[in-house]
Amino acid sequence: MEYEIHFAPLQGYTDTVYRETHARVFGGVETYYTPFVRLEKGAFRNKELRDIAVSDFSLSKVVPQLIASVPEEFRTIATLFYEKGYRRADINWGCPFPMQVRQHRGAGILPFKKEVTTLLDVISEFPDMRFSIKLRLGWERVDDAIELIPLLNQLPLEHITLHPRLGIRQYKGKVDMDGFTAFYHLCKHPLFYNGDIENKEDIQTLLTRFPLLKGVMVGRGLLAHPWLAAEYIEGKNFTDIEKKDKLMTFHSLLLEGYQSRLEGGGHQILDKLKTCWDYLLPEADKKLRKKVIKSNNLASYTQAVTNLFQAYPFI
Repeated sequence: MEYEIHFAPLQGYTDTVYRETHARVFGGVETYYTPFVRLEKGAFRNKELRDIAVSDFSLSKVVPQLIASVPEEFRTIATLFYEKGYRRADINWGCPFPMQVRQHRGAGILPFKKEVTTLLDVISEFPDMRFSIKLRLGWERVDDAIELIPLLNQLPLEHITLHPRLGIRQYKGKVDMDGFTAFYHLCKHPLFYNGDIENKEDIQTLLTRFPLLKGVMVGRGLLAHPWLAAEYIEGKNFTDIEKKDKLMTFHSLLLEGYQSRLEGGGHQILDKLKTCWDYLLPEADKKLRKKVIKSNNLASYTQAVTNLFQAYPFI
Protein backbone atom coordinates (compact mmCIF):
# COMPACT_ATOMS: atom_id res chain seq x y z
CA MET A 1 0.00 0.00 0.00
CA GLU A 2 1.31 3.46 -0.90
CA TYR A 3 1.10 5.98 1.91
CA GLU A 4 0.83 9.72 1.38
CA ILE A 5 2.42 12.59 3.26
CA HIS A 6 0.30 15.74 3.43
CA PHE A 7 1.54 19.12 4.67
CA ALA A 8 -0.79 20.53 7.32
CA PRO A 9 -1.95 24.13 6.96
CA LEU A 10 -0.54 26.49 9.58
CA GLN A 11 -1.70 30.08 9.82
CA GLY A 12 1.17 32.49 9.29
CA TYR A 13 3.57 29.86 7.97
CA THR A 14 2.44 27.76 5.00
CA ASP A 15 1.49 30.49 2.56
CA THR A 16 1.86 30.14 -1.20
CA VAL A 17 5.52 31.24 -1.23
CA TYR A 18 6.40 28.69 1.43
CA ARG A 19 4.41 25.88 -0.22
CA GLU A 20 5.87 26.43 -3.68
CA THR A 21 9.40 26.76 -2.34
CA HIS A 22 9.11 23.62 -0.27
CA ALA A 23 7.77 21.66 -3.23
CA ARG A 24 10.59 22.92 -5.43
CA VAL A 25 13.47 22.24 -3.04
CA PHE A 26 12.41 19.32 -0.85
CA GLY A 27 9.26 17.65 -2.19
CA GLY A 28 7.95 14.38 -0.80
CA VAL A 29 4.57 15.94 -0.08
CA GLU A 30 1.54 14.63 -1.96
CA THR A 31 -0.81 17.48 -1.01
CA TYR A 32 -0.40 20.92 0.54
CA TYR A 33 -3.29 22.75 2.24
CA THR A 34 -3.84 26.47 2.43
CA PRO A 35 -4.42 28.03 5.85
CA PHE A 36 -8.16 28.33 6.36
CA VAL A 37 -10.20 30.89 4.46
CA ARG A 38 -12.88 32.61 6.52
CA LEU A 39 -15.52 35.28 6.22
CA GLU A 40 -15.13 38.38 8.36
CA LYS A 41 -18.15 40.69 8.43
CA GLY A 42 -19.37 38.99 5.28
CA ALA A 43 -16.18 39.60 3.28
CA PHE A 44 -12.94 37.81 2.44
CA ARG A 45 -9.53 39.00 3.58
CA ASN A 46 -7.34 40.10 0.68
CA LYS A 47 -4.39 38.16 2.06
CA GLU A 48 -6.36 34.93 1.91
CA LEU A 49 -7.63 35.67 -1.60
CA ARG A 50 -4.05 36.14 -2.78
CA ASP A 51 -2.99 32.93 -1.09
CA ILE A 52 -5.51 30.77 -2.97
CA ALA A 53 -4.85 32.33 -6.37
CA VAL A 54 -4.19 29.49 -8.82
CA SER A 55 -1.02 29.73 -10.88
CA ASP A 56 -0.27 27.82 -14.06
CA PHE A 57 3.29 27.53 -12.76
CA SER A 58 2.36 25.84 -9.50
CA LEU A 59 4.62 22.92 -8.57
CA SER A 60 2.53 21.79 -5.62
CA LYS A 61 -0.83 20.08 -5.41
CA VAL A 62 -2.86 22.46 -3.26
CA VAL A 63 -6.22 22.04 -1.53
CA PRO A 64 -7.83 25.14 -0.01
CA GLN A 65 -9.27 24.89 3.48
CA LEU A 66 -12.41 26.60 4.74
CA ILE A 67 -13.65 27.36 8.23
CA ALA A 68 -17.34 28.07 8.80
CA SER A 69 -20.04 27.75 11.44
CA VAL A 70 -23.23 28.21 9.41
CA PRO A 71 -24.37 27.04 5.95
CA GLU A 72 -24.19 30.49 4.36
CA GLU A 73 -20.53 30.86 5.30
CA PHE A 74 -19.74 27.38 4.00
CA ARG A 75 -21.67 28.02 0.79
CA THR A 76 -19.98 31.36 0.12
CA ILE A 77 -16.45 30.05 0.69
CA ALA A 78 -17.00 26.85 -1.29
CA THR A 79 -18.39 28.92 -4.16
CA LEU A 80 -15.26 31.07 -4.09
CA PHE A 81 -13.07 27.98 -4.29
CA TYR A 82 -15.10 26.62 -7.21
CA GLU A 83 -14.91 29.93 -9.08
CA LYS A 84 -11.14 29.99 -8.54
CA GLY A 85 -10.89 26.61 -10.27
CA TYR A 86 -10.61 24.27 -7.30
CA ARG A 87 -12.53 21.00 -7.22
CA ARG A 88 -11.33 19.96 -3.77
CA ALA A 89 -11.76 21.62 -0.38
CA ASP A 90 -10.92 20.73 3.20
CA ILE A 91 -13.19 21.58 6.14
CA ASN A 92 -11.49 22.81 9.31
CA TRP A 93 -12.87 21.35 12.53
CA GLY A 94 -9.53 21.41 14.30
CA CYS A 95 -8.62 25.06 14.89
CA PRO A 96 -8.43 25.66 18.67
CA PHE A 97 -8.05 29.46 18.56
CA PRO A 98 -10.56 31.07 20.97
CA MET A 99 -11.67 33.73 18.47
CA GLN A 100 -12.83 30.99 16.07
CA VAL A 101 -14.10 28.62 18.76
CA ARG A 102 -16.40 31.25 20.27
CA GLN A 103 -18.15 31.45 16.89
CA HIS A 104 -18.52 27.65 16.76
CA ARG A 105 -15.89 27.39 14.06
CA GLY A 106 -13.03 24.92 13.93
CA ALA A 107 -12.93 22.60 16.95
CA GLY A 108 -15.59 24.81 18.53
CA ILE A 109 -18.35 23.27 16.42
CA LEU A 110 -17.66 19.67 17.46
CA PRO A 111 -19.94 19.59 20.55
CA PHE A 112 -22.91 20.86 18.54
CA LYS A 113 -24.14 17.94 16.50
CA LYS A 114 -27.17 19.76 15.03
CA GLU A 115 -24.96 22.58 13.79
CA VAL A 116 -22.53 20.06 12.31
CA THR A 117 -25.35 18.26 10.51
CA THR A 118 -26.77 21.48 9.09
CA LEU A 119 -23.35 22.60 7.92
CA LEU A 120 -22.57 19.32 6.18
CA ASP A 121 -25.86 19.38 4.30
CA VAL A 122 -24.27 22.05 2.10
CA ILE A 123 -21.88 19.47 0.63
CA SER A 124 -24.71 18.14 -1.54
CA GLU A 125 -24.99 21.58 -3.19
CA PHE A 126 -21.53 21.12 -4.74
CA PRO A 127 -21.69 17.83 -6.68
CA ASP A 128 -18.61 18.73 -8.72
CA MET A 129 -16.44 19.25 -5.66
CA ARG A 130 -14.91 16.73 -3.28
CA PHE A 131 -14.55 17.52 0.41
CA SER A 132 -12.36 16.26 3.23
CA ILE A 133 -12.45 17.08 6.94
CA LYS A 134 -9.67 17.77 9.44
CA LEU A 135 -10.82 17.52 13.03
CA ARG A 136 -9.88 17.06 16.67
CA LEU A 137 -11.19 14.35 19.00
CA GLY A 138 -13.47 17.00 20.46
CA TRP A 139 -13.48 20.35 22.16
CA GLU A 140 -13.65 19.24 25.80
CA ARG A 141 -14.89 15.64 25.35
CA VAL A 142 -13.09 12.89 23.49
CA ASP A 143 -16.48 11.48 22.51
CA ASP A 144 -17.35 14.42 20.24
CA ALA A 145 -15.66 12.97 17.16
CA ILE A 146 -16.76 9.42 17.93
CA GLU A 147 -20.39 10.52 18.15
CA LEU A 148 -20.12 12.15 14.73
CA ILE A 149 -18.84 9.01 12.99
CA PRO A 150 -22.30 7.67 11.94
CA LEU A 151 -22.94 10.98 10.19
CA LEU A 152 -19.47 11.21 8.67
CA ASN A 153 -19.55 7.65 7.39
CA GLN A 154 -22.66 8.46 5.34
CA LEU A 155 -21.06 11.39 3.52
CA PRO A 156 -19.12 11.21 0.23
CA LEU A 157 -15.87 12.44 1.79
CA GLU A 158 -12.49 12.24 0.11
CA HIS A 159 -10.85 11.47 3.44
CA ILE A 160 -10.71 12.47 7.11
CA THR A 161 -7.67 13.72 9.04
CA LEU A 162 -7.74 13.30 12.81
CA HIS A 163 -5.54 15.17 15.26
CA PRO A 164 -6.00 13.20 18.51
CA ARG A 165 -6.09 16.08 20.98
CA LEU A 166 -8.94 18.01 22.47
CA GLY A 167 -9.32 21.52 21.12
CA ILE A 168 -9.14 22.99 24.60
CA ARG A 169 -5.65 21.51 24.96
CA GLN A 170 -4.40 23.54 21.98
CA TYR A 171 -1.08 21.82 21.11
CA LYS A 172 -0.11 20.94 24.68
CA GLY A 173 0.25 17.56 26.31
CA LYS A 174 0.50 14.17 24.68
CA VAL A 175 -1.70 13.03 21.84
CA ASP A 176 -4.49 10.62 22.80
CA MET A 177 -3.65 7.42 20.94
CA ASP A 178 -6.51 5.52 22.59
CA GLY A 179 -8.91 8.09 21.20
CA PHE A 180 -7.33 7.84 17.77
CA THR A 181 -7.50 4.03 17.85
CA ALA A 182 -11.22 4.08 18.64
CA PHE A 183 -11.88 6.48 15.75
CA TYR A 184 -9.64 4.48 13.40
CA HIS A 185 -11.65 1.29 13.92
CA LEU A 186 -15.00 3.00 13.33
CA CYS A 187 -14.17 5.31 10.44
CA LYS A 188 -15.10 4.00 6.98
CA HIS A 189 -13.35 6.76 5.05
CA PRO A 190 -9.65 6.90 4.14
CA LEU A 191 -8.00 8.23 7.29
CA PHE A 192 -4.91 10.36 7.91
CA TYR A 193 -3.15 10.78 11.24
CA ASN A 194 -1.96 14.25 12.31
CA GLY A 195 -0.07 15.29 15.42
CA ASP A 196 3.46 15.37 16.90
CA ILE A 197 5.29 13.72 13.99
CA GLU A 198 8.93 14.74 14.28
CA ASN A 199 10.87 12.28 12.10
CA LYS A 200 10.41 9.51 9.55
CA GLU A 201 10.62 6.88 12.28
CA ASP A 202 7.47 8.38 13.82
CA ILE A 203 5.74 7.99 10.45
CA GLN A 204 6.81 4.37 10.11
CA THR A 205 5.69 3.57 13.66
CA LEU A 206 2.23 5.00 12.96
CA LEU A 207 1.80 3.18 9.68
CA THR A 208 2.92 -0.08 11.25
CA ARG A 209 0.47 0.31 14.12
CA PHE A 210 -2.37 1.47 11.86
CA PRO A 211 -1.87 -0.33 8.54
CA LEU A 212 -5.18 0.88 7.08
CA LEU A 213 -4.16 4.53 7.26
CA LYS A 214 -4.09 6.40 3.97
CA GLY A 215 -1.11 8.33 5.28
CA VAL A 216 -0.12 11.11 7.64
CA MET A 217 -0.45 14.89 7.73
CA VAL A 218 2.58 16.68 9.14
CA GLY A 219 2.77 20.31 10.20
CA ARG A 220 5.29 21.47 12.77
CA GLY A 221 7.56 18.50 12.06
CA LEU A 222 7.99 19.65 8.46
CA LEU A 223 8.46 23.27 9.48
CA ALA A 224 11.28 22.11 11.76
CA HIS A 225 12.87 19.65 9.33
CA PRO A 226 11.59 20.36 5.82
CA TRP A 227 13.30 17.28 4.35
CA LEU A 228 11.20 14.94 6.52
CA ALA A 229 8.61 13.94 3.91
CA ALA A 230 11.18 13.42 1.16
CA GLU A 231 13.31 11.20 3.39
CA TYR A 232 10.33 8.98 4.14
CA ILE A 233 8.99 8.81 0.60
CA GLU A 234 12.43 8.21 -0.92
CA GLY A 235 13.39 5.74 1.80
CA LYS A 236 16.73 7.35 2.58
CA ASN A 237 18.46 9.82 4.85
CA PHE A 238 19.85 12.96 3.26
CA THR A 239 23.48 13.58 4.09
CA ASP A 240 24.44 16.60 6.17
CA ILE A 241 25.88 18.22 3.05
CA GLU A 242 22.63 17.63 1.16
CA LYS A 243 20.58 19.08 3.99
CA LYS A 244 22.81 22.14 4.24
CA ASP A 245 22.70 22.76 0.48
CA LYS A 246 18.94 22.35 0.36
CA LEU A 247 18.42 24.59 3.40
CA MET A 248 20.49 27.35 1.85
CA THR A 249 18.64 27.08 -1.45
CA PHE A 250 15.31 26.92 0.35
CA HIS A 251 15.97 30.06 2.36
CA SER A 252 17.34 31.94 -0.65
CA LEU A 253 14.19 31.17 -2.65
CA LEU A 254 11.96 32.14 0.27
CA LEU A 255 13.73 35.49 0.41
CA GLU A 256 13.25 35.99 -3.34
CA GLY A 257 9.62 34.95 -3.12
CA TYR A 258 8.74 37.30 -0.31
CA GLN A 259 10.68 40.16 -1.91
CA SER A 260 8.58 39.81 -5.05
CA ARG A 261 5.28 39.31 -3.20
CA LEU A 262 5.37 41.65 -0.21
CA GLU A 263 5.04 45.39 -0.72
CA GLY A 264 5.75 46.63 2.79
CA GLY A 265 9.50 47.00 2.43
CA GLY A 266 12.46 45.33 4.11
CA HIS A 267 10.99 45.18 7.59
CA GLN A 268 7.90 43.31 6.39
CA ILE A 269 10.07 40.83 4.52
CA LEU A 270 12.34 40.47 7.55
CA ASP A 271 9.40 39.84 9.88
CA LYS A 272 8.04 37.19 7.52
CA LEU A 273 11.37 35.39 7.23
CA LYS A 274 11.90 35.47 10.99
CA THR A 275 8.58 33.67 11.41
CA CYS A 276 10.17 30.58 9.82
CA TRP A 277 12.50 30.35 12.79
CA ASP A 278 9.66 29.72 15.21
CA TYR A 279 10.12 26.06 14.23
CA LEU A 280 13.00 25.65 11.76
CA LEU A 281 15.98 23.67 13.06
CA PRO A 282 15.12 23.60 16.78
CA GLU A 283 18.44 21.87 17.47
CA ALA A 284 20.43 24.84 16.10
CA ASP A 285 23.08 26.49 18.25
CA LYS A 286 21.29 28.91 20.56
CA LYS A 287 23.76 31.76 20.01
CA LEU A 288 23.50 31.47 16.22
CA ARG A 289 19.73 31.30 16.40
CA LYS A 290 19.59 34.35 18.68
CA LYS A 291 21.58 36.39 16.16
CA VAL A 292 19.04 35.46 13.48
CA ILE A 293 16.08 36.42 15.63
CA LYS A 294 17.67 39.66 16.88
CA SER A 295 18.65 40.91 13.41
CA ASN A 296 17.14 44.31 12.68
CA ASN A 297 17.77 44.54 8.93
CA LEU A 298 17.92 42.17 5.97
CA ALA A 299 21.69 42.40 5.57
CA SER A 300 22.49 41.37 9.16
CA TYR A 301 19.73 38.78 9.07
CA THR A 302 21.05 37.17 5.87
CA GLN A 303 24.56 37.01 7.27
CA ALA A 304 23.31 35.48 10.53
CA VAL A 305 21.35 32.83 8.62
CA THR A 306 24.39 32.02 6.46
CA ASN A 307 26.52 31.56 9.57
CA LEU A 308 23.91 29.31 11.11
CA PHE A 309 23.60 27.12 8.02
CA GLN A 310 27.37 26.87 7.68
CA ALA A 311 27.52 25.44 11.21
CA TYR A 312 25.14 22.60 10.28
CA PRO A 313 25.15 19.89 11.64
CA PHE A 314 25.08 21.36 15.13
CA ILE A 315 27.42 19.06 17.03
